[in-house]
Amino acid sequence: MGGDFKLKKVFVLVKVGVNLENYVICGIKELFMATSGKNKSENKIILRNLSDIRAYWADNQTPIYFISATNFNLLGADEWVRNFKYICYLDCFDGQHTNVFVPTESPHEIFQSIEEINNYLLEHKEVGDYIQGRGGKPKAMFLMFDEETEKVAKSLKMDIWFPKAKLRTYLDNKVITTRVAQKAGVESVPNILCKVDSFATLRKVSKSLGEHLVVQTPFGDSGHTTFFISNEKDFQKHSKEIIEEKEVKIMKRINCRGSAIEGCVTKNGTIVAPLMTELVGFPELTPYKGGWCGNEIYPNAFTQRIRKKAKTATQDFGEQLRKEGYFGYFELDFLIDIDNNELYLGELNPRVTGASSITNHALFAYADIPLFMFHLTEYADVEMDISINQINQRWNNPKYIDSWSQLIIKHTENNIDIISEAPPSGLYQINKDNEINYLRYDTHRHSIENESQAFFLRISKTGDYRYEGADLGILIARGRMMTDDFKLTQRAKNWINGIRSQFKGKAIPKSQPKPAEIGGFKML
Repeated sequence: MGGDFKLKKVFVLVKVGVNLENYVICGIKELFMATSGKNKSENKIILRNLSDIRAYWADNQTPIYFISATNFNLLGADEWVRNFKYICYLDCFDGQHTNVFVPTESPHEIFQSIEEINNYLLEHKEVGDYIQGRGGKPKAMFLMFDEETEKVAKSLKMDIWFPKAKLRTYLDNKVITTRVAQKAGVESVPNILCKVDSFATLRKVSKSLGEHLVVQTPFGDSGHTTFFISNEKDFQKHSKEIIEEKEVKIMKRINCRGSAIEGCVTKNGTIVAPLMTELVGFPELTPYKGGWCGNEIYPNAFTQRIRKKAKTATQDFGEQLRKEGYFGYFELDFLIDIDNNELYLGELNPRVTGASSITNHALFAYADIPLFMFHLTEYADVEMDISINQINQRWNNPKYIDSWSQLIIKHTENNIDIISEAPPSGLYQINKDNEINYLRYDTHRHSIENESQAFFLRISKTGDYRYEGADLGILIARGRMMTDDFKLTQRAKNWINGIRSQFKGKAIPKSQPKPAEIGGFKML
């Protein structure tokens, strides 16, 4: 009936001489509004299917910025969302990426966190001019931000499309995460949450957990703030960090494998992506025992029982997050006990993460839309009226999952020098002699044709300090980089060695003092 009405209107308008082209353009917009729907009481567009969501963001008029050290976490988002730009501290693409803005370096203190990097960026005059010059009502997304970031963003009349920093910090606390999981009915590794002021206290409160323990402080990268303790000597190595906390998480040490899963809390329900493997603590990639150093996604990763349990637990956790007032993107780490094949919650990351690059580029994301677009839609002035259950069922169907890997390559040697040569970001190929060759500049991982090619995103550039734990770059490839028993494949080792060989270093001049540790925090 609506279609007939519009046709009659066009006929009448043509007869009285109104410009038909202008009317038809207007009519197309009206037709989109009619098919997607509009809630008159709230004056909001209602998006009723995935095509509506794709069309809405393909024609987006609102300037949206991802502000972080690099654009790695949401790499490729600009291909889905019009007017999506990156504001970065590090220029991984040497000025060639058309949607990446990197301001001129200005004096600053040594950064101690990503939050400090983002605050520096927002306070930079060139960034302010760039945002103001593009006009509109700007929106911002971050990997990490704090209450200071919120104040600076407000001064730029920029809305942050994430829950408040105060809520994110509260939920990011590993002790609080465990309590939220308890309310959600999601099982954690057997644990005790309490204050520890000595090794004697630790032993007293953890009698039921056995001799070998894992102690986590509330905040920080697992590579820096997870401690493996079996005796007093182990405890003394980390006693300062443990004793100064009001509460720590003490866990039974289990023989486990890591996994990761991402989701998005919406008013319609919690959307859950497939379960991914995690690469943890490989000395070829990271100097940190227990440190995250990559992910894999592939069909039938883990058993069907484990995948189903992880999906259900993530939905339950997401619904509890909604009750806590949290909406949008999040990630859960799960630990799988090899001895009894049980699944336990590890930790929560209330944000986009290092695994987001895998989630948002897999086959299921291209078949429908990437997970981050549900996050954007949740914060935009629109409503969704879609079946979350149908999306979750499809995304967990193995036929919608292809195979990808990413390796986070850090400098693992205990030394400091200056990088004199660094490989550019782009597409690389490995030959039969395991030599790495640069093919061309590229920003798109889907340019990778086969397992002899890979995309490398360079983090550390020529002139940077190279120190233990420094992020050199991220290698993204088709196929797996681990065996079924969670060991690096020879192919992975060949790529790691090949990329490392592209970096050259030189000694720090005697006249130049060695810096304090820089970047000693999780950049990705």
